[in-house]
Amino acid sequence: MIKIDKDSPPEDYLALAMAIHELLNRLPVTMRTKERRGVRIEGGRVIDCDYTGPILEEAIKDCKVIKTIPKEGAYKGIPVLVVPVVKDGEAIAAVGVVDTTMGIFSDLETICRRKPSP
Repeated sequence: MIKIDKDSPPEDYLALAMAIHELLNRLPVTMRTKERRGVRIEGGRVIDCDYTGPILEEAIKDCKVIKTIPKEGAYKGIPVLVVPVVKDGEAIAAVGVVDTTMGIFSDLETICRRKPSP
C-alpha cells in the first residue's frame, strides 16, 4: 500500500509517480509533498530526487489545480498541469505533468468532447 503524508520522502511515492509517468506515455512527471522536495521523472527514469518547482509549490500552498506555462524553473515556457493531493481538506502533496507536446496533450480533452460528425 502506498501511503503519502505531507512529510513523506520521495521513496514513499516514487512508484506512484512512475506509474503516472508511464500511464501518460512517458510525459515528464514531477511530484513533491508539502514538507519535502520530491521527484522529477523523464524518459522512464528518475532525473532528480530533490526536486521542486514553483507551480508544484503554488498548487500545494493554494490547494488548487493549476494549468499554466511556468516563467521560471526546469520547465520554463512549457505547459504544465499540476494537481494537489488533498487529505482532510489540506494539500499534502502535488503531482505535475509537463506537456512536452506543446499543447496537444492538453487539447485532447477538448477533442474528446467533440460530437462526431454525421
